[in-house]
Amino acid sequence: MEIKDLQITKMPTVSVNNQSAFEGNIRQESPIEAEIQEWIISYLAQMLEVSPDEINVTTAFDRYGLDSSAAVGLTGDLEDWLGIELEPTLMYDYPTIETLTEYLAEQFTLKV
Repeated sequence: MEIKDLQITKMPTVSVNNQSAFEGNIRQESPIEAEIQEWIISYLAQMLEVSPDEINVTTAFDRYGLDSSAAVGLTGDLEDWLGIELEPTLMYDYPTIETLTEYLAEQFTLKV
């Protein structure tokens, strides 16, 4: 199955207080960073049909085989979830979950 044909039927939901398999994979600078990072990990795991444990926060998005339409889709879903406007080039400007999470947490904090 090609990623561009994948339809996400349910948006991942996360809770910062939830103890999960993500614990060892998340750099917890702040609660909002942890929540954003867990959301992105859940999203990618669902999209790629893999266990969240297989998603590494320091691996570049392109290593997971994401094409431009998947990147734009993820950016749009992040916009909807966070309620902030994001650039379509977001995943190219911040090419790993770790760098993207740091940026998004900063933007979200500035908005609030």
